[in-house]
Amino acid sequence: MANDSNRFQAIISHCKEYGFIFPSSEIYDGLQAVYDYGQWGSELKKNIKDYWWDSMTRMHENIVGIDAAIFMHPTTWKASGHVDNFNDPMIDNKDSKKRYRVDHLIEAFSDELRAAGQNDKADAVLADMDALLAKDDFAGLKKLIEENKIKCAVSGTYNWTDIRQFNLMFSTEFGSTVSSEDADNKVYLRPETAQGIFVNFLNVQKSGRMKIPFGIAQIGKAFRNEIVARQFIFRMREFEQMEMQFFIQPGTQKKWYEFWKEERLKWHTSLGIPADKYRFHDHIKLAHYADAACDIEFEFPMGFKELEGIHSRTDFDLRNHQEYSKKKQQYFDNDIDPATGKPYGNYIPYVIETSIGLDRMFLAVISHAYTEEDLSTPEKKDDRVVLKLPPRLAPMKLAILPLVKKDGLPEIARQIMDECKLHFRCFYEEKDTIGKRYRRMDAIGTPFCVTVDHQSKEDNTVTIRHRDSMKQERVPITSVKELVLNAIR
Repeated sequence: MANDSNRFQAIISHCKEYGFIFPSSEIYDGLQAVYDYGQWGSELKKNIKDYWWDSMTRMHENIVGIDAAIFMHPTTWKASGHVDNFNDPMIDNKDSKKRYRVDHLIEAFSDELRAAGQNDKADAVLADMDALLAKDDFAGLKKLIEENKIKCAVSGTYNWTDIRQFNLMFSTEFGSTVSSEDADNKVYLRPETAQGIFVNFLNVQKSGRMKIPFGIAQIGKAFRNEIVARQFIFRMREFEQMEMQFFIQPGTQKKWYEFWKEERLKWHTSLGIPADKYRFHDHIKLAHYADAACDIEFEFPMGFKELEGIHSRTDFDLRNHQEYSKKKQQYFDNDIDPATGKPYGNYIPYVIETSIGLDRMFLAVISHAYTEEDLSTPEKKDDRVVLKLPPRLAPMKLAILPLVKKDGLPEIARQIMDECKLHFRCFYEEKDTIGKRYRRMDAIGTPFCVTVDHQSKEDNTVTIRHRDSMKQERVPITSVKELVLNAIR
């Protein structure tokens, strides 16, 4: 798919205009790559979290959830490899003094090629980049940039420095006073939520009497000092992750890796988004902790990009935490090892990880849902913008709209509101014509609108309007709640 920048800009504008996402600290001209979720965005975000959480912890009897702290002992990040390995290759333009992540710079150039219809060249450039990154060939990467005349967006020149590594963790100090002697007070804002799970492995296993295989899920904030944070909420410095670490017997990782690849793709398509919007991308260069890894990529307006990562982490994390903490991170297993015919005994579990960016999932959902429709007829020009969100994720499930603000209609509408608001999120509005109110509800993705009119007083029925088809039907007031509940289950 070609890069659809106009559509992407329309989605960004829509998110601000209708209360989904605002630039953070906007009255002070904002803070680059930091965003606030507005009244409807926070609802949509919460609904995505709830859907993921329930699918993990309710639909799998052997997965439980925790909520670990953002601050962790600094040795955690030495054990995890982040202090030594959490780096990205960076390059500076000597004229603008602007710093770029190398892969982002080359990816942006490939997007320009696609926009110009040069898809084959874009694919070739990205393939060359992946191969060079896999070998940590920084000289080759610089040559690739120079040969393709990739220029700085600010200065417009090709005057580049050599490529070097840059650590992405935010550091801060712990305690009430800070001095040059307080080196031990240095802590980090966590760059991922996974380590909070690993250091609590035995706490959860013993207190919950968990038997392997079992998983621990978590939703939480993470922080990365991205040099080039871009593409709206796709890449930010403060973001949220939904992660699950699944602890397994050594030697079974291939089976469970394939299982979770399939399981996670089912979760995505269960939202009603077509399967052809997703694809798997196997990692060429594996992270230091992995023996297999892939991404589930989604077709965003700017092309296919990473949405969720699935990694076979071996026993790297628990083994390293055991080494650095001097506390055993082992599990005793009476099950028979098919390779030896004997019980497994004590071992450090292997791990399969599923990790999805909540903000990216938000962007995927709203990007697919955003629809511009031309409803013009020979007699009248008309159009609408509608968010065709899955009903279970929509910020508002039902809008209740009295036709006029008199004749007892608001009272009937309020009765419906009181009946439904304990079961799902409702919205009540009297202002403007019914047509304008419908359009506002379309724009925030409300799947159902109920109109209370004078006939409602006579036969206890209302008109219910379906967002996507705009079909209207007459239903008894007593059936409204169940109709909506059936749609959002």
